[in-house]
Formats: sequence, C-alpha cells, structure tokens
Amino acid sequence: MSYKFETRAIRNQMKRSQYLEHSTPLYLTSSFVFEDAEDMRASFAEEKKRNIYSRFSNPNTSEFVQKVVQMEEADDGVSFATGMGAVFATFAAFLNAGDHIVSARALFGSTHTLFTKYLPKWEISTSYFPVDDISLVEELIQPNTKCIYVESPTNPGVDILDLEAIGIIAKKHKLLFIVDNCFATPYLQQPIKYGADLVIHSATKLMDGQGRVLGGVTVGSKDLIRELFLFARNSGASLSPFNAWILSKSLETLAVRIDRHCENAFTIAEKLEASQEINWVKYPFLKSHPQYALAKKQMLKGGNIIAFEVKGELEAGRNFINAIELCSLSSNLGDSRTIITHPASTTHSKLSNEDRLAVGITNGMIRISIGLEHPEDIWNDLKNALSKIE
Repeated sequence: MSYKFETRAIRNQMKRSQYLEHSTPLYLTSSFVFEDAEDMRASFAEEKKRNIYSRFSNPNTSEFVQKVVQMEEADDGVSFATGMGAVFATFAAFLNAGDHIVSARALFGSTHTLFTKYLPKWEISTSYFPVDDISLVEELIQPNTKCIYVESPTNPGVDILDLEAIGIIAKKHKLLFIVDNCFATPYLQQPIKYGADLVIHSATKLMDGQGRVLGGVTVGSKDLIRELFLFARNSGASLSPFNAWILSKSLETLAVRIDRHCENAFTIAEKLEASQEINWVKYPFLKSHPQYALAKKQMLKGGNIIAFEVKGELEAGRNFINAIELCSLSSNLGDSRTIITHPASTTHSKLSNEDRLAVGITNGMIRISIGLEHPEDIWNDLKNALSKIE
C-alpha cells in the first residue's frame, strides 16, 4: 500500500528488537560484535549488510537517513555530523584537483568561504551566476566543470531558482546537479523531481525544528551515494546516534510543524509588507516576490524564512534588533522559536561588502525565521521594534 508523506514519516522505522518496543530505542554504542571469525570476515568484506562500527553506520543513523531518503524520493543517503559536513564531504567525494564548479552567487556564508578559501587549495575553482539570470549558467561551463550547485530558497535572501531549467542544463552537459534543500525541507520541495542528482540538508534547522542538535544529510542515487559513503566512512564526519535518534523523532512531526511555520510566516510577511518602516519584503508566496510564480510551481508552501529591509540602514537595523523582546536574536534558523538575524554582521559577515550587495544583503537587511508562537505575539513584538527604529 502506498502511504502519504505524513504517514511514511511516522511509520518508517527500523525493525523492532526482541523487546517489541513501540518507539525506536537509542543505540549508544561505538561498535558491534561478531558471532565468529567467519562473521567478522564476511562483514568487513561487505558480503553481509550489518553494523560494524558507528562511524560507518548505526541503527539510529540508518533510520534517520532512510526517512529522509523516502521523503526526498531518493535511492539512498549518508548522514553527517553537521550540514556543512554534508556540504564539504559531498564536494570532496566527487571533485578532483583542477575541477570547476558553477554555482548560484547567493549562498550560505560558510559555503561561500569553502568555495573561495579552501577548495582553491586543491585548484578547484568556482564561477558564480546571479540568481535572477540562469541564462548565464551555460556561458560559465568550462571543459573542467564537474557540477552545478544551488540553494533554493537561498540563504538569506529567499530567492527562488528554476530547478527544472538548471536540471536540464546539467543533464545536457553531463554535470552533477547538487541542491541545498535546507530552507524548503523535503515536505515543501523535492529537487530530485526537477533533475537534481544529490540533495543536501542541514538537519540542524527545520528537520530538528527545536534547536537541539546538529546534523546533516545528503541523498541521491545509489551509485553516487556509494561513493559518498566511502568518503564519509574514511573521513569521519559521522552523525552521532543520539543526534540521529532526535532527528528521526523530529521528522515524525515535520509536516505538521512546517504547515504552522508557513501559516505564521505568510501572516507576518503580509503585515511587514504593509508596514511604513519597511523598504521591501521578500517571501516566496507573496505576489510581490520576483519569483512568485516559480515558487508556486516548485514549492508546496512558502517556507518559514522572511527577508526584509528596514528604512534607515545600519543604525535603524541595530535599533530594531535592540528593541526586540519576545523573539530570539540568534544566527540559527528553523527553530520552534522565532529567530531574528542581521546577516551582514553575522552569518555573512566574512563576505566582502561587494559580495554581500551582489546577493542583496544590505546593511539594513533582516532575516526572520518564523517560529510556532501565536502569530499575534510575533507581530506585536516586531511592530513594537519597528516603531523604535528612528
């Protein structure tokens, strides 16, 4: 029988032990024992599919991965200690010295740093295209180009990229198409449907949803994931069984949480757009969003992230943040609590001013991760802070 997303998220669990537990137990063990010498030999020869060492696999990490795999409609996946662990490992596993990446310019700050500071050590270069002009993608492809990489929605500007169009380009040129799907989650968007080969998540964000643990995951086809697994097993950025257990439990409520996040975010976005203290607001499901039609095509709902710019630039932004009382001031996102961030001085502070402006990060830009509080309480806090920006 074919079950719906919510049902699969809850009912996709590992096989019960001899104790017939209803809820998946926590397997806090670094290693697993063998029955005899032949069992040990066959296990290391991979003639048996079984747990050997928790850096390789663990019942809890396996359950978490398989939940994400079925949500993204992928074949297989690998978990990591953090989202950036997943990003780095995915590139390290498939790129060689001298390879080239074509990427959307709008990126998470740490990913941009990876592209500009660390990958060049291995002579791996990156060319950027603007999020609002994917016609330039093909112009950037070189003989040594290995992959196309994008986030959609982007961090922090919540821009939307045409995944289907980029997927067609990647297939035409036989390039890996890698998508960071963190902001949307697999509930709102499945990039594999649009041609993505690999999909990456920072599970720390909406997958956990309560600001408790770190984690990352990459999913895709079996042959690609096999290569990534071998790299992950030997490089060691493994997800802990405890964090995997937490994340697997969290995925059971992903759909119901995201529904509320999106409902709250749309309400707040409309109110911000009507505010006199705001220059502009960007939220994918507002009709004023430049890629509104595309967002409606690719995403089930608009997500929980809103970007906006207060009038008065840096000083006004500082006054706004200092006047916040209820919402949290943090660099994280995807929490049950509403979080406010000033990207220019936090998550994207390592970028040059020129690079920030190129992706729409102005000094007055604010990113809000809308939580699960009552929307009236969220808005009252924002409205009070906006009244004090002068």
